[in-house]
Amino acid sequence: MAMGLGIEELAAYWVLGAGTGVLAGLLGVGGGIVIVPMLVWIFSALPWGEVHYASIAHLALGTSLASIVFTSISSVRAHHRRGAVDWDLVKRLSPALLAGTLGGTWVASQMSTPLLKIVFVVFAFYVGLQMLFNLKPSAGRELPGFWGLSSVGAGIGLFSSLVGIGGGSVSVPFMTWCRVPLHRAIATSAALGFPIALAGAAGFILNGLHFEQSGGQALPAPHLGYVYLPALAGVALGSVLTAPLGAKLAHALPVARLKQCFALLLLLLGTRMLWSLWA
Repeated sequence: MAMGLGIEELAAYWVLGAGTGVLAGLLGVGGGIVIVPMLVWIFSALPWGEVHYASIAHLALGTSLASIVFTSISSVRAHHRRGAVDWDLVKRLSPALLAGTLGGTWVASQMSTPLLKIVFVVFAFYVGLQMLFNLKPSAGRELPGFWGLSSVGAGIGLFSSLVGIGGGSVSVPFMTWCRVPLHRAIATSAALGFPIALAGAAGFILNGLHFEQSGGQALPAPHLGYVYLPALAGVALGSVLTAPLGAKLAHALPVARLKQCFALLLLLLGTRMLWSLWA
C-alpha cells in the first residue's frame, strides 16, 4: 500500500514519535527499538520505498539515532535533577562509546538492508524475551578498569549503531552485573545515550554523504546523509512532547503487565520484519 507524501506522511512520523515517547516515559525503554522497524515499514510504503529499498534500513537507523539526540536531552536532565547519574562512569565510557558508535555506522553502511534486518530481528527477540520473562543479570563483579571499560564501551557503541538505539538495552544489564544499583544504571544509561546518538547520527550522515558522492543512488530528499529529515522532525517532536505524559502514567498504570504486553509487541515486530525478508 503506497502512502501519499505530505500531511499523511508527516502525521505517521508524529504518531510514531508520540507513541515511542509515551513508551519511553512509561516503561523506561528506548524508542529506537520501535522507531527502527516502524520507519522501515513506513519507508517501504512510500512511493520511493521500492526504488530505494537498498538504503531503507540505513535511513531508518540514521534517523532513529538522530531523533534520540533530541529525546535523550530531556531524559538526562530529569535523571540529573534527581542526582541519579554516575557522571564519572559516563566520562570513563564516553570516549570508547564515541569510537565504537562511529565505527559501527561504517560497518552498517557496508551491510545490506536484509542483513541489517536480521541483526535487528535477533535484537528484538533478545529484548522481547528478556522483558517477557523479567530476566535480569545478578550482580557478579565490580566495574572493570580502563581497558575493560573501553572494550565494553566500544562494543556497546558498535552494537547500538547497528540497531539504531541509545544503548540502554545493553548498558543497563552490564552495569547491574557490575553491582551498579538499577536506578543508577538506568539514569547513567540515559546519559550514555546522548554520545551514542550524537556519534551515530554524525556517522550515518557522513556515510550517507559518502555513499552519494561515490556514485551511489541519490537518497530521497530532503535528507542529510542517511537521516531522512521529515521523519526526524516528526518523530523528535512527537516523542519530546509525550515523554512526560508517559512518566506520569507510570505512577497510575500496572507497569509490570504493560512491559509484558510491550515484550509481545517487540516479538511481533521482530517476526514481521523476519517475514518481510521472504515476502
